[in-house]
Amino acid sequence: MSHKVALTFEDGLTKFIKVNPMETVADAAYKARINIPLDCRDGACGTCKAFCESGTYDGGDYIDEALTDDEADEGFCLPCQMSPESDLVLRMAGTAEMAKTGIAEFKATIERLHWYADNTAGITLEVENRDELHFLPGQYMNIKVPGTDEERSYSFSSGPDDQKLKFLVRTAPDGVMTTYLRERAAEGDELVLEGPVGSFFLRDIKRRTLMLAGGTGIAPQLAMLEKIAASGIQPAHPIHMAYGVTFDHDLVEVAELERYAAAIENFTFDTIVADKDSEHPRKGYVTQHLTDEHLGEGDIDVYLCGPPAMVDAVRGYWKNQGIEPANFYYERFATGVSHEQGVHAEAGAA
Repeated sequence: MSHKVALTFEDGLTKFIKVNPMETVADAAYKARINIPLDCRDGACGTCKAFCESGTYDGGDYIDEALTDDEADEGFCLPCQMSPESDLVLRMAGTAEMAKTGIAEFKATIERLHWYADNTAGITLEVENRDELHFLPGQYMNIKVPGTDEERSYSFSSGPDDQKLKFLVRTAPDGVMTTYLRERAAEGDELVLEGPVGSFFLRDIKRRTLMLAGGTGIAPQLAMLEKIAASGIQPAHPIHMAYGVTFDHDLVEVAELERYAAAIENFTFDTIVADKDSEHPRKGYVTQHLTDEHLGEGDIDVYLCGPPAMVDAVRGYWKNQGIEPANFYYERFATGVSHEQGVHAEAGAA
């Protein structure tokens, strides 16, 4: 049985390869013309050393100078020796350019454009060669804005196995994507997409998980939840989402969250509205509605996506609480007068 392996590079680009039985990841990568760092091919030099973010594998044979036992226990591996036992996500050393591979381009047509509110749009796309577009839930695509030389980046809000691609767009008064969507866009329009890109994606659920979303920062987390729900495997650990917005009308896709709460055991969510005049039962900021149970004394994986102010505030919250999560993955959106929310400025793991 073959397995799908995602190779994520330091510049955020992800490439997917198929690894056949009895084949190493390195051999499959070179067959796909992806020149990952490689020297000896026999587990002696450590040049190809990577980190396994997700999945299981047979590590193969190698010497301690190439990969120590402590490194192997942490999740480091040697693609020249390893054989997948499941689908994998590997964090590679170096950039995609160094591996002599580039970003992929796809053509899509707008199947549906709808507005949740004056400032938030949803786009559903039908993509040519959909079976060739693979992505990790949480990643994004660069979308070229028709009639301009610019592009904007938006996270998938649909799951990796969904045939149609969905994105959320938070508009800005003079944003180029905003202008296109409001004045020129129509169903049937052709768009050009590039990607997938991004290091903010779902890892294996190994402990309590906390998802924090601000505004359209819920989009990548919807893709993550869809992946979990579609897998048919119920997570063994609790997953809680705190979804915060400024005004009532900023809340979107709540019905989807309710659907996931019904489909995924141990998944719960709260919505929070900052507007003091709101009649929403939970007002304020997401951190004001986190309990000791949600924090799990730090034995949690945190996924945070939202505007810069929210990301900075949450990072400060952990520091003030004196709690360091086991893993803290975040992505912030660049926002401003001329930037629609959804343009990715920074992603990281702390």
